[in-house]
Order: sequence, then C-alpha cells, then structure tokens
Amino acid sequence: MPLKGGAFVTDETNYNDVFLPEDWTEEQLMIRDMVKDFCLQEIHGLGIEKAAALDASKDLDLIVSMLEKSAELGLCGLSIDKEYGGMDLDFNTGLLFGEAISLGFSFATTIGAQTSIGSLPIVFYGTPEQKQKYLPGIASAKLKASYCLTEPGAGSDANSGKTKATLSTDGKTYLLNGQKMWITNGGFADIFIVFAKIEDDKDLSAFIVEKAFGGITLGKEEKKLGIKGSSTVQVFFNNCPVPAENLLSKRGEGFKIALNILNTGRVKLSAGAIGYSRRNGLCGGNRY
Repeated sequence: MPLKGGAFVTDETNYNDVFLPEDWTEEQLMIRDMVKDFCLQEIHGLGIEKAAALDASKDLDLIVSMLEKSAELGLCGLSIDKEYGGMDLDFNTGLLFGEAISLGFSFATTIGAQTSIGSLPIVFYGTPEQKQKYLPGIASAKLKASYCLTEPGAGSDANSGKTKATLSTDGKTYLLNGQKMWITNGGFADIFIVFAKIEDDKDLSAFIVEKAFGGITLGKEEKKLGIKGSSTVQVFFNNCPVPAENLLSKRGEGFKIALNILNTGRVKLSAGAIGYSRRNGLCGGNRY
C-alpha cells in the first residue's frame, strides 16, 4: 500500500526501518571523510575569509575549478550509475555527503545543483540515449548542470510558468521562449533542465537544453546576502531550438518531475543544515 504524506505521525513505526548513525559502514564513513578533506584542502585552504565570501561575479573560474576538482574524486556523480561514470550511491550515503559538504560553505550549493536538481531528472527520467549522452559528462564535470523552473511570476506555484515550447511543423524541434530566475550554476552551465508548457498544455513538460543550442542569454550575477560562492542568474530563452528527442519523459509530465526532484532535494538540504549546525556547535554531536 503506498505511503501517504504525514503517515509517519499517525502510523506505528517499525524500529527495524529506522536508520541510526551507528549503522554507517566503514565505506560510507570513508566517503564522508573524503568530502571533509576536500573541503578543508580546496576551500578552507584558500583562507577562511576568502572561502567564506567568494564573490561569484568575480570568481566563476575558481568555482568551476573547484567543481572539476571534486569530480576527480567522483563527487559529481553521486547518484549516477557506474556505467555512466558515477558512484551510484544509495540515498542514505547521499545524505551523509550532504552533511559533510556543508563544510564547504556556499560551494555546497554549487555541487548540490550538479549532483541533485541538475542531473537527477536525467538519472530518474532520461531515456538510455539521453543518459549515455549527458550523464558521463555531468559525472566528470565536463558538463556543468543547472535546473530552470522558477520564473518572475511562478515561484511556489511553479506549474503556472509561462515559458513556452512550440513544436516545429516537421515535429523535430521545439522552440523555447521564456524567462527563468534564481538559476543556480546558471552563469557557467552547459546543460539546463528547463520546464516549459508545450503550446497550450495545462501542465509543464521538461527538456534537456544545451547552452550550445543557441538562443540563450544570461542575466548578471545576482547580488546576494549569502551563498556568494555560487552562481545565480536569470536565463532568457529566445527561440532556443531544442531537438524533440531532448524531451524528458512524456509531454505534460514536467510538473511531476519537478516536484519529485525537489522533494529529494529538500531532504538533502536538511542534512546539510544539520552538518552546518554541528560544525558550529549549534546542536548535539562532534564538531567538524
């Protein structure tokens, strides 16, 4: 029987289903320590003030360099199958990664977009051909990934987005037109997971869009109060041509894809918040 939201409050929990920190394997803890060592050497090694206050508008090259270095350790392919160059980690290990990467300040946002919202739509919903074409590059960070959902008039109500995809008369190409905002990694991304409505559809569809397709313009880097060591821009699509085979899943299933991906990201974000709190002694547990 499928689980219902909030059932954990009313149903009796089987204690055998509860995962405890004591259940971590030696291999999982080694991955955690590798992530922590990376943060200490590559980010904290820059000097605590510079690492904590990187200005994305000036240091995109540095952010990209760190992402590529993390990929050399396999950290950009957490959930990607091994056949595509990834680590194929289970969800719990992914949470441990999220807790440990919080040591990396706002770089956690950059690599989080690469390993989660920027790639999981392809991991979960891509065809074998789409996976073979894009996932190896994402796992190696040769392709930097981002996720384009939010619009100026569509935030929490994402399905009200106005970005349109119009299918050509020969059925081979979609033309994308619209605007997206708050796009993490957008300033240097090669791949955009874009949500748009095909013509007059009620629900969104999802597309894999390459920057090389053309018709894409980037806004200036946002001036933010925090997470300055990450890129956040607006992305504009003006008759951006997307091959029909780059439609993810089926027409009209984009909203489902968006919610499922965001739901996994929310859980991972909580792990990162716990990691940051532990590092600063704000909650129980050893400091990093």
